[in-house]
Amino acid sequence: MDLIETGRIVNTHALRGEVKIEPWADSPEAFCGFRRLFLDNTEHRVERARVQKGFVIAKLSGIDTIDQAEKLKNQVLYVPREDIGIRDGGYLLSDLMDMRAVSEDGVELGRVTGILTPPGGEVLEIQGAREILVPLRGPFVTDVDLEAGTVTLRLIEGM
Repeated sequence: MDLIETGRIVNTHALRGEVKIEPWADSPEAFCGFRRLFLDNTEHRVERARVQKGFVIAKLSGIDTIDQAEKLKNQVLYVPREDIGIRDGGYLLSDLMDMRAVSEDGVELGRVTGILTPPGGEVLEIQGAREILVPLRGPFVTDVDLEAGTVTLRLIEGM
């Protein structure tokens, strides 16, 4: 099963085993749609989840006390890729890592070595002969070909 990192438990919440999660999904609301999560390869059903100030407060099966929840602090949560519901032609940001970056005219620019997530939107870090930072949106990204492992970029002067 292909598991994708989807968030991190940052704290406990109340006394009955709920946890506070920093979601790494498109939105905290999208995270609340997951019905099962994995911790250390152990599956937990999501009994309930709600958004609170940008975080997710969730009750996971098998975690029933504050003491049990306390032991989970800073652990990463995973979701099965098939549970994410990626649309045709869609992809996850993690899919872009280590892809070849090429310009529209076919010049090899390097590889995607990181993805920054500032408030203005995601930015690809491309490492080649030099580092290039490219916003992950049109008109800069013209194509993502998962099968070929390439992301095609339209660079402007100064990039």
